[in-house]
Amino acid sequence: MSLLTHMLACLFGIGSWVAINGMWVELPLIVPEIPEGWYLPSYLTVIIQLANIGPLFITLMHRFRPRALDERPVIYTIVVLGVLATFLLAFLWKYTLFVGNAVHSVALLSLSFLLSVVDCTSSVTFLPFMMRLQPQYLTTYFVGEGLSGLIPALVALIQGVGVVQCKNATVNTNFSMVNYTSGELKAHYQPANFSVQVFFLFLSTMMAVCLGAFVMLNYHPAVVQEHKCEKYLDDTKRQEKADISISLQNHPAEQTPMLEHAEGPANKPHSTFGKVQSYSCLPYGNQAYHLATAMAAVANPVACFIAMFFPIRSLMLMGVLTITGTGFGAYIMGMAALSPCPLLVHHELGAALMVITWVIFVLTLSYVKVIIGVILRDEGHSALVWCGAVVQLGSMLGAMSMFPLVSVYGLFKSGDPCNTKCPT
Repeated sequence: MSLLTHMLACLFGIGSWVAINGMWVELPLIVPEIPEGWYLPSYLTVIIQLANIGPLFITLMHRFRPRALDERPVIYTIVVLGVLATFLLAFLWKYTLFVGNAVHSVALLSLSFLLSVVDCTSSVTFLPFMMRLQPQYLTTYFVGEGLSGLIPALVALIQGVGVVQCKNATVNTNFSMVNYTSGELKAHYQPANFSVQVFFLFLSTMMAVCLGAFVMLNYHPAVVQEHKCEKYLDDTKRQEKADISISLQNHPAEQTPMLEHAEGPANKPHSTFGKVQSYSCLPYGNQAYHLATAMAAVANPVACFIAMFFPIRSLMLMGVLTITGTGFGAYIMGMAALSPCPLLVHHELGAALMVITWVIFVLTLSYVKVIIGVILRDEGHSALVWCGAVVQLGSMLGAMSMFPLVSVYGLFKSGDPCNTKCPT
């Protein structure tokens, strides 16, 4: 195994979702400067789902004209588009235009749509491309894909996004010529250590690094030597080879059963959890929110590392982990629905429990997705394309179900990080 190839695969994976993840973590600094205000997250949710036209096109092409589809030109196109879109965002995100009778951030919304197309399409192109390399490098790619959420969060943390300082605020009232003074805490968001423009330029640099890694994965001599000997047989050729070759049928080591232990790459498809995290964590305080966000982001790539060394393909284990993760997810949703007064809101135990819940939730379900990817990888290129398509479908269904609950019916209510007015 080549350390260079592992590094390139990781950098390539980081570019898969780093742009949209970066947009989400930068919202607290973007929102005050644009006319859409806090309606922007709702707009972004719709935009990202509209961007699924990209993976839909790729999936249909693979279904009806599989021989005409080559991921490499598509990857070059979307990564270059990602570099340009993030670069333009650094200079145009504040610009507005009159649309109808209102002012809108046309440049921000348009470029966000292009970035959404880039990241959504990566789910059905980056993963099948990695079939060209030896299996062990696919695991490293998924580690990088997990880091695509962690790295923007860490940079935003350094930037100081969403850092709240609670200060005393004095309110004076006058009743019958008598002044009454009452003090309460007011949230003051600290100024960022560097601008939104610098952050978008960082995202553009990360996309450029992804592009460079992709070029080297294709053309660097040391990496070319690591390519699979079968030169990326398509699914039709694989099936024909399996049908006509009796020797392959007599060697189970080359046809790995789906539920046996095997050394192979771990597939950790990208997943997001939307705004539920803020509703479930903020009532416990700003520190609990940031800790839960950071630890959950770390749990994502950690699940890939665990699956790298312990790729257990047990249906029993997958079932137990799925039920466990779903149970913790139900607790998170319940606390988000009870916001701003969830259980144990006045106790440190409540904050600790929420952080632990988020970590276990992400860790268990990410590991299950890893093992599903291990199984599907053995089924060939087509299985990985459909895996990415189903991941995008799940993301779309989740967003479509949460959007009316949050934006229409107002089921979830935000908590005040400085003043939690709940019964003890």
